[in-house]
Amino acid sequence: MRTWLQPYRVELELYGQSLGDFVKGPGYSFLLSERMAEAFQSEGLIGLSGFTPAEVVRVRRKKKGPKPGVVPRYFVVTPHFSRAAVDMARSRLRYGDPITCEECRSAGLDTVHGFTLEPGTWQDEDVFRARGLPGTDIVSERFAGFVARHGLTNMKLIPAEDYVWDPLQWGPPAG
Repeated sequence: MRTWLQPYRVELELYGQSLGDFVKGPGYSFLLSERMAEAFQSEGLIGLSGFTPAEVVRVRRKKKGPKPGVVPRYFVVTPHFSRAAVDMARSRLRYGDPITCEECRSAGLDTVHGFTLEPGTWQDEDVFRARGLPGTDIVSERFAGFVARHGLTNMKLIPAEDYVWDPLQWGPPAG
């Protein structure tokens, strides 16, 4: 995947009454509102790098209604690629092909119906990507509490045991 390079210029789509604190960006990047970025840093959470300002060049409304008020400042961040690894024996994963790389553990992943991390591999990051779950951003319970305390918007946090990724609707693995 190509890396998003500076200068960071973004067009946002507004679906409700106000812009969210979190916006999934291109590639591995996210946009965080200024209030979320400042709170993340002041609380000492870890797992994101960058915190580079982005220029909002346009906001498009996707539903009828009043135009948004003030557009918050946004910052581009990237989650860390962690040493944390999915526990293959205790997770509910379906593979079409055998795992050939013990490092990435992702070749042939067809479905996820809940997962757990291998003991001793997670290093207490609050936002990260784990080996074995390509394209999936994982957050800690501490991060979930942070989101609730600050009333941050535009995020849906799902417990790891309830997380489902099944694009072809094959259902959970047997056993």
